[in-house]
Amino acid sequence: MSVLSGFVWSVADTLRGPYSEAEYGSVILPFTVLRRLECVMKPHRESMATIVGQYSGEQQRRTHLKLKTRSEDSAGLSFWTTSEYSLKKALQDPENLAENLIDYVAGFSANLDVFQSFDFENVIRTLDARGRLAQVARHFEGIDLSPDTVSNADMGDLFENLIYRFAESANDGAGQFYTPPDVVRLLVDLVYAEDTEALRGRGIVRSIYDPTVGTGGMLTVADEHLRRFNPDASTALFGQEINPRTYAICKADLLITGQDPSNVRQGDTLVVDRFEDRRFDYVLSNPPFGTDWKAVESEVKNEHAHGGQGRFAPGLPAVGDAAMLFLLHVASKMRDVDETGRGGKAGIVLNGSPLFNGGAGSGPSNIRGHMLENDLVEAIVALPNDMFYNTGIATYLWVLSNKKPPERKGQVQLVDATRLGSKMRKSIGSKRVEISEAHRKDIVRAFVGDQADVDEPVVPVKVFANRDFAYWTVVVERPLQLRFECTSERLRMVVENRKLSHIEGLVEALQAFGDDRYLNREKFNHALGKHLEDHLVRLTTPQRKTLWQTIGVHDEAADICRVTSGKNTGDPEADPALRVTENVPFGWGGHPKTHEALEETVQAYFDAEVKPHVANAWIDRDKAKTGYEIPFTRHFYTYVPPRALGEIDADLERVVGEIMTLLREVEG
Repeated sequence: MSVLSGFVWSVADTLRGPYSEAEYGSVILPFTVLRRLECVMKPHRESMATIVGQYSGEQQRRTHLKLKTRSEDSAGLSFWTTSEYSLKKALQDPENLAENLIDYVAGFSANLDVFQSFDFENVIRTLDARGRLAQVARHFEGIDLSPDTVSNADMGDLFENLIYRFAESANDGAGQFYTPPDVVRLLVDLVYAEDTEALRGRGIVRSIYDPTVGTGGMLTVADEHLRRFNPDASTALFGQEINPRTYAICKADLLITGQDPSNVRQGDTLVVDRFEDRRFDYVLSNPPFGTDWKAVESEVKNEHAHGGQGRFAPGLPAVGDAAMLFLLHVASKMRDVDETGRGGKAGIVLNGSPLFNGGAGSGPSNIRGHMLENDLVEAIVALPNDMFYNTGIATYLWVLSNKKPPERKGQVQLVDATRLGSKMRKSIGSKRVEISEAHRKDIVRAFVGDQADVDEPVVPVKVFANRDFAYWTVVVERPLQLRFECTSERLRMVVENRKLSHIEGLVEALQAFGDDRYLNREKFNHALGKHLEDHLVRLTTPQRKTLWQTIGVHDEAADICRVTSGKNTGDPEADPALRVTENVPFGWGGHPKTHEALEETVQAYFDAEVKPHVANAWIDRDKAKTGYEIPFTRHFYTYVPPRALGEIDADLERVVGEIMTLLREVEG
């Protein structure tokens, strides 16, 4: 594939000069699509011309052409061209090459509107004006992209590789991480893993959807993989894509495989779900990593607030990272469980942040809670680093299901595949590691639980109950105890306080305290009132509070300050400076892992872990929040003891000796 991609991309040598590197992709991608379509049509041009001449209606042509071109390996063509041109024939009239090619492209059937997304007519005319059209057309005419030579899956790989090269040359790849084939195949294997027997049945029909479809690579692999299980299976592929170029490639690719082109739609998935009324058997997605959603913030927040019915009702992540919005969308698109017990499954590629970002009560935590409490997370697989073209960060595959096998209900599997993967002989951007077929099988076996007879599993797996990841964050308060002294340091703080510095006579009134010390706030306030009155100073209630907060210093020997108004009058007043939070796991101390066990679990934790150390502390029960976190790396952490000091000293002596030897050589 890298050889083929390099050969296709080598036309850039022809473009160099009249075109900048950032413009190469705008020429190479549409010509690659055109050549692929041409190679697919080539054996059927005669039948195509006959049917186009015989029938005038679009639907009639589509139906008869599909029947005429259907074979064991192909569902038949549903597109055609009314033009007599091909690249070879257009090149035979070099004086009119541009017009010939425009006629060729304009002759495609209405359902093949992908060249509009490339603005291909303008591309052709610009190439012609810059004197490069014939060379480019001749280059692509010499590439064999027929299905017998390049499979649909390989074609998808080629398109993704070309797009990666285009983004890299244009320095336009930030945040756009195309999915490597080995990751796609692993994700598809995991999603299909527990359905293999059902997929072999007769008359199987399955729908597969990708909301960030790109060039359609995931759909193509999923389709081919299903057909390997069952050659007679019928699939319906669906996708949505925001980028017009990749949308055009995907639509052309699905047309070639006999799919309905209306099932690929353009648009921002976070703004509008182009398949709002549909759910799918399988959902696959690799959303862009680390991209923000500022541009669509109002639309997303509106859907979040839409009576609890929108895709994003469970919560919103930080605006800087849209990953968890895609997670919610993917979960919402799984088909409902039917009367036979069959539901939907999904696989999504995410970075590490959705596992742990956001504390209790935050949007990300609430999203995790929604996924776990509804038993939608079947497994999370940690991949090796350096798996993607444009990033070396840690990545994870989330496998979702709304109909888990009975033995998996209420559970989540964590699968650690970080130690697998093979170093590539030649890296592609940041991708230096790939998952081999053998390793892929090892990971799938670990996922389905096929390692029971192995003493030391190749892939470590740990199984947890959903609520093993739930906890309560509780606020522990300590009483406010203040000592009041009008020292020079405290007076300086009063002068520097912007709320107090402008009050005339205040400092003089405070100086009247002299060396007096107060360990009781009420007594200090009483004395303060007298000194203020003597100096004709008046303070509002907020100013008086600011004053004692500025002068007061925490002192364990001082009396506890009490609430002076409201329903809690007489209760100890909390000291914000001493406030701490404690995370109490569900089930702590053997208590039930239920929301109803909040009071007893938190109280038992407080009595055992806090009260013995801080006798006068208490829990503010009104501030308790439920949180969810999946600390993946913590569960697979392996302690590595530090090296012995003698070994470290020996290394240091050796290095110092080498440095001294080099210095002597320089001096000599």
